[in-house]
Amino acid sequence: MTSVVVVDDHPVVRAGLVALLSTRPGVTVVGEAASQAEALAVVVREKPDVVLMDLQLGADDGVSATRALRARDPNTKVLILTTYDTDADIVAAIEAGACGYLLKDATPDALGAAVEAAARGETVFAPSVAGRLARRVVAPPSELTEREREVIALVAEGLVNRQIARRLFLSEATVKTHLVHVFAKLGVDNRTAAVAAARASGLIR
Repeated sequence: MTSVVVVDDHPVVRAGLVALLSTRPGVTVVGEAASQAEALAVVVREKPDVVLMDLQLGADDGVSATRALRARDPNTKVLILTTYDTDADIVAAIEAGACGYLLKDATPDALGAAVEAAARGETVFAPSVAGRLARRVVAPPSELTEREREVIALVAEGLVNRQIARRLFLSEATVKTHLVHVFAKLGVDNRTAAVAAARASGLIR
């Protein structure tokens, strides 16, 4: 039997996942959690084959929970199940040690098969996620600096250069320079396109 702990902060979603997995022969749900602290406690107690982890856990997040679980036991297999599929979320989860990344539109059979595959030590990705990762390998996007992310995030809020300069205690000239770098890295030539590209890449929400 493949033992699973389900981690999701939405009670209805969590109950649905537990019910779904419980109907699959060869899979048994040995625990559930709604936060990072609960997940750590349940996983230590139950030692499941797989932890099915949501990315959003209220005040916590699935990436930090994944990192904490893996730090405690590197053999812990964490399979991400989320509605978010931005490059930033995917890469952060993988870097934290997740063995797979699925989206919540997966079919019940696909989810069950992914859990069993993760238990066998296989890496599992939703088709769209696999495609994103392949494109990153072929043409990895230029990373924005922390300051460049701050600037484009404020542009997304509708602030003009003068307002951004005041908010970040910079000169307007410096803000313009950061924007030029952002445009170049994202392959765009205007503010609207930069915001759209940054959101599509998961650089900003």
